[in-house]
Amino acid sequence: MIKTIPLNKLVQSPRNVRRHGDAAADAELKASIAAHGLLQNLIVRPAAKGRFEVEAGERRRRAMLALVDDKVLPRGHEVTCLVLENDDSAVETSLAENFHRLAMNPADEAQAFASLVESGVPVEDVARRFGLTVRFVEGRLRLAQLAPVVFEALAAGEITLDIAKAFGATSDQEIQARVFEQASSGYYAPSPDSIRRMVLSGTVRGSDPRARLVGRDAYIAAGGRIERELFDDDESESWVDVALLESLAQAKMEEQAKAIAAERGLAWVRPTLDSYASHDLVDGLVRLPAEPAPLTEAELAHLEALDASWDEHAAVVEDEESAEEAVAAAEAAIEAIERECQELRNRPPVLAPELKAEAGMILTLSRDGTPVLQPVFYGERQAVAGAEDEGIEIVQADAGEGRRRSALSKRLVDELAMQRRDILSLHIASDPGLALDLLVFSLADADTHDWRSRASTTLRGGVPAGPIVGFEAKDAPASAALAELKAGLDESWRAGEDVSARFYHFRALSDEARAAWLGFVVARTLEASLNMAGERRIAFQDHLGCLIGIDTAQWWRPTAANYFDRVSKQVILDALADVGGTELSSRFASVKKADLAMSAERVFSGTYITEVEVRERALAWVPEVMRFASPLPDEPEQASSPGNEADGAPADGLSDGQEDPRELAA
Repeated sequence: MIKTIPLNKLVQSPRNVRRHGDAAADAELKASIAAHGLLQNLIVRPAAKGRFEVEAGERRRRAMLALVDDKVLPRGHEVTCLVLENDDSAVETSLAENFHRLAMNPADEAQAFASLVESGVPVEDVARRFGLTVRFVEGRLRLAQLAPVVFEALAAGEITLDIAKAFGATSDQEIQARVFEQASSGYYAPSPDSIRRMVLSGTVRGSDPRARLVGRDAYIAAGGRIERELFDDDESESWVDVALLESLAQAKMEEQAKAIAAERGLAWVRPTLDSYASHDLVDGLVRLPAEPAPLTEAELAHLEALDASWDEHAAVVEDEESAEEAVAAAEAAIEAIERECQELRNRPPVLAPELKAEAGMILTLSRDGTPVLQPVFYGERQAVAGAEDEGIEIVQADAGEGRRRSALSKRLVDELAMQRRDILSLHIASDPGLALDLLVFSLADADTHDWRSRASTTLRGGVPAGPIVGFEAKDAPASAALAELKAGLDESWRAGEDVSARFYHFRALSDEARAAWLGFVVARTLEASLNMAGERRIAFQDHLGCLIGIDTAQWWRPTAANYFDRVSKQVILDALADVGGTELSSRFASVKKADLAMSAERVFSGTYITEVEVRERALAWVPEVMRFASPLPDEPEQASSPGNEADGAPADGLSDGQEDPRELAA
């Protein structure tokens, strides 16, 4: 039976099968209900005291309750429900309602968004109505501009979303269609990187690493075409069938990878046509501990002999009376000795025998077309069931006044560390002067770094993925601003055919464009850290945050989804006491945990009715672990000292003429 029931009469059913939610998806549902109303009835069962238990539609009920808290809906809002007369099939109904669902195809989303925009709805309004980011909607709109053959393949599920995005690297639909036809006729399924290379370059030079790997004869024998101008040679000639070349190169790399895996007794070897192991390639993998094999006594004795021989030849070179022939021979001998010493000392890592059966390595393609096995062992990341948010206590911090706050879960610690990393990254990306100083210092200081402590950045070249694979704080202001900053970078220099051409185009960019790249490439290397004791602590990042004068509260606010639902009730009460004293904390002492988390969210977002002083303290409050606390109590005063202000340094921590990070990101 269908009937309308007041929202305040609907309660959660203990038989509802859904136990876990998704904060981002819940926000999208809330925005959809606010914009379009409830599009699907709830399924309920009569309960005691005139209430109804929601067997299917709990997420929708919670979204409407959140809208009531936001004053969008009245508390007695009428909800259309299907009422079950008996509870025999309640669990089965709940399971069927949650189980038999199909997410929209990205192509359908693209067409739907494009229709709305064409009808005059601004992109920002589309994003707001569906609880999405503007960046997500714009990405779907770009998919709608793909060549018809590519778009139809995405709609039919013949290609993945990542492949479709790779085709969108160029706006030329003719190139997209041609590359799609070439890729469809290949022997191996192309990767997004392969598609991106193919659409950005119509032909390949004979000097290309893939061409050198495959060989001219093998390429022609497979039906490949080569075009040569009058003065072209084997290095400069154009190989036309890029998809065929990719397929042949991939096949050769896979054959080589299988041979290496069998020879070394490894579980697998992953080949790539890139000259490095990309993040996508190692996603979901962890580095396995491996150390170079120890030198034998014979090798140590040989090294000592080489050192003595090096001294003898160096004496000949330094002697001003030595003949030119003797000096030349001594220099050649020194080069040979240094080469041999390097080969002895740079030994490949050795893996423990018990790890070898599950270990793997990455096979890359060097610039000269030679397969190179990277000297790093990887293993599959093992997920620990139920350990993401519960049962792992890693820190307890003194809360002062004799109290001790409850522990934070490891998952929450990692999430907070990554979000605070984004806040620091945004500020460094917005200050090229500081980024340059950090870059030069980190490289210069690398040889004196203490290996027992974690480095502050990965300026050695790598980009950290963070302690949690796949986590992205899409709605966090700092993360969104960082993404917009990246989207605004000038990438025209990537059109160069080789590294020399790309470097030439990059140097031709304006000073402002190059400075933006400098800030971004330095900022993206930052590791995730928190202001806390333990493995997540990186003291130098706290020093950087204090040096910049970052106010974390302007870039991150605690909500039920990202913090309060994830900590104990006592932690929430302690936070309330921090901003409103025991009077505010005691108001919520008897409130249930779920309701307390939502109430705390309103308090710390400034929407809860309270005293002005309490509201101001709440808006400035963030957990201690999210603050940038100075680890150097005896450091000399700089920007804050009166002398510096007299010299022209602004009191707000920004250098003369420097823009605020929020204004720059906007």
